[in-house]
Amino acid sequence: MKSSRDSATPEILLRTFARAIKDINEYIPGPDMGTDERCMAWLKSEIGRAVALPQEIGGIPLDEIGAAGFGLNVCTEVASNYCNVNLEGARIVIQGFSSVGQQAARFLAAKGTVLIAAADSQGTIFNPKGINIEQLSRLKSVGKTVIDYADGQKLNKDAVIGITCDILIPAARPDVIDSDNIDQLQTKLVLQGANIPFTEKAERICDQRNILVVPDFIANGGGRNLWGSKKNAGGSKKNAFQALEKKICHNSTLVLETDIKTGIQPRKVAVEIAKRRACTVRKWWE
Repeated sequence: MKSSRDSATPEILLRTFARAIKDINEYIPGPDMGTDERCMAWLKSEIGRAVALPQEIGGIPLDEIGAAGFGLNVCTEVASNYCNVNLEGARIVIQGFSSVGQQAARFLAAKGTVLIAAADSQGTIFNPKGINIEQLSRLKSVGKTVIDYADGQKLNKDAVIGITCDILIPAARPDVIDSDNIDQLQTKLVLQGANIPFTEKAERICDQRNILVVPDFIANGGGRNLWGSKKNAGGSKKNAFQALEKKICHNSTLVLETDIKTGIQPRKVAVEIAKRRACTVRKWWE
């Protein structure tokens, strides 16, 4: 027998969630897995706050313009200088070929990288000679899966982790790489497109193996940063992207330079920087 929760529509669930967080004024919701601009409009209509609203009501369509993918692209360019990766011809593997993964692939392809493997919930497609990003994206846009792509080897969804590459972008779910599968990883650089895709232990092992891992809130913050950048840039998308690029370059460089100088893992460096900034902001309001 189905419960009322099972039969509730996404709109009902999200509006209920919005009412539950109504009084937590410092919490401004934004889209994540399974939600989009329309979902944010439902939240906005309930509690008066949300980011990434539909363009028709004055919002910034973050997925459509590829804000998170653009941020990953900028961060990759910075990080490549710290792990001897030349972006021209660099082999890219993306786990989670949805909006973030697709946009990151497009931006990075413009810098000369080659997508050799992509995975979704149904499997992995692998072609060491390269995958046509636009063809693969068109398949996804009509409800197909990556394994419907004709020109490549079809593998199971977990096989993507062990494919030898220069750059890995996990842009799927949390904790997909842990101590049980980290030994399969064959890459030089990881940009975390998803939220916490590695466990803490997996990141430590990468550090020991000299695999550079740029943590999620440094690598995938393009959407959040663009929202703030556009507000500060007077609503101009072009100026907002320029401000976003500058901010991500600064944060990425600061974290990785500190990592090189101190030997402290990038995530720990990033967390300490975030704490200091949070304390500074708190003092302004006291």
